[in-house]
Amino acid sequence: MADMGEDREALAGDSREALLRKEYVSQTARIHWHDLQTWYARGCVINVGGELDLVEIAVQLGLDNTALFEQLISEGKVEPVDEQQALAWYETNPELWAVVAPPWVLVQLRTGQAPVA
Repeated sequence: MADMGEDREALAGDSREALLRKEYVSQTARIHWHDLQTWYARGCVINVGGELDLVEIAVQLGLDNTALFEQLISEGKVEPVDEQQALAWYETNPELWAVVAPPWVLVQLRTGQAPVA
């Protein structure tokens, strides 16, 4: 019987992951940096490296994958937008790919391309 309980947990985890992925794919959009100023002022904007899958990062955040985030943060691939980056983007107002993964807004600079998904 314990196996059935473990199977249910695995299925529940898979369905949660699938649900999060579907939700984040539908919410991913392009937005100019100026439109994110309120979120930046709140300290809620996270920059995701261009080589990463933006939706997958949002999914893993939703699943609370601490080990992955510790690794990505230590590698500098996922980090809060710092003042220098914010100023550079403010001056150029680039179009970013973004997805809201409460309480965060994940952004990615991918000029002219769809986010990796």
